[in-house]
Amino acid sequence: MRIASIIAAGGLVLSAAACGEAPESNNADSGGEKYTACMVTDVGGIDDKSFNTSAWKGLENAKAANGNIDIKYVASKAEADYEPNLTQYVNQKCNFILAVGGLMGDATKKVAEANPNQQFGIVDAKPGVANVYPMQFDTAQAGFLAGYVAAGMTQSGKVATYGAVKIPPVTIFMDGFVDGVAHYNQAKGKSVQALGWNKATQNGSFTNDFVKQDEGKKVSDALVAQGADIVMPVAGGAGLGTTGAARASGGKYNTIWVDVDGCESTPDCSAIITTVVKNIPDAVKDAVLKAAGGEQLAAEPGFVGTLANNGVSIAPYHDFDSKVPAELKSEVDKLKADIAAGTIKVESAAQPK
Repeated sequence: MRIASIIAAGGLVLSAAACGEAPESNNADSGGEKYTACMVTDVGGIDDKSFNTSAWKGLENAKAANGNIDIKYVASKAEADYEPNLTQYVNQKCNFILAVGGLMGDATKKVAEANPNQQFGIVDAKPGVANVYPMQFDTAQAGFLAGYVAAGMTQSGKVATYGAVKIPPVTIFMDGFVDGVAHYNQAKGKSVQALGWNKATQNGSFTNDFVKQDEGKKVSDALVAQGADIVMPVAGGAGLGTTGAARASGGKYNTIWVDVDGCESTPDCSAIITTVVKNIPDAVKDAVLKAAGGEQLAAEPGFVGTLANNGVSIAPYHDFDSKVPAELKSEVDKLKADIAAGTIKVESAAQPK
C-alpha cells in the first residue's frame, strides 16, 4: 500500500512510546488545554511510505490547522503490540486515539468497548463500536482505473498484482485492478492477462509481510519471470522491493504504487507509472479537527472514500506522462467520471459496508 501509507510484543512499556512521539508543538496558539491526538501504527512503521505515513501526515495537517492540537505516535512491531499500545494511550488520557490498518480492528474493538467514553478512530476497518470512527476507502474504484492503465501500457500482454496479506484492505485493490484489465480487454477486444490474483477464487500471490522488501522482490520476480512487465504491489513497505528492482531493471518492467503517490514518497518514481491513492491524510485531518472542535464522531456511517468524494484517486503519471497515450488518458478520465456517477459499477467483496 503505498508507502507514504505501522514495539516489542506484550511487554511494551510507556518509555518505548516516547521514542515515537513527535516533538512538542512550537505553535503559539495556546489558548487552553491541549487536545491530544495519539496514533498507533500498524507493522511497517511511520516510514512505510504507505498507509502509516499517510495517517501521520493527516495528524500533522490537523496540528498545522489547529495549533491547540498535540500529536504523537507509537509504532507496533507485531500484532501483539496493538492492544498494549492502544491501552497506554487510554491511560495517558489522549483525547483522540487513532488505530491504523485493518489488522487492528479486533484490538481496537476490545479496547474501545472497555473504554466507552474514549474517542477512537481507525483506518481501514469498521469495528462496529459506537466510540470508534471508521475511515474506509473504496480503492477498488481507483484500482479499476489503474488496471485499465496497466492493460493499455503493457508491451508483453501480461500485468500483475500481489498483496501482503489476504485481508479486505489489500484484496480490494487487487479486485479493482484485475477488473480494470478485464474492462480494457472487453472494450478493446484484447486479451491482456492479469497475473497474481484470481478474483473469482480470491486466491493469489502474497508476501505475508508488510515490511520485508526482499519478500516483495521475491514475489514480483516470480511474476516478471512469468512475463509481467507492469506489477502493482499492495504490500506496504515490502512493495519497495518491487519498485526498487523495477528501477534497477532499466525499463524491463515498471510498477504501479498504492496508498500515497509513489513519486512523492519513494525514490523509485522513474519506475512508477501511477499510484492508486487512498486519501487517508484528509480523512484523518478532518476527523481530528471535528473531534477537537467538540463534534461527536459517529460510528455510523463513518467515512467511505470514493472517486466521487476524492477519497480515492489515481495520481499523476509523472515521469510517464509523455509515455501514456493521450487516448488512454482520455479513456481513464471518462471511466473515472462514469464510476463516480454510478454509470459503471465496480464491485468487490472487500468493499466497505
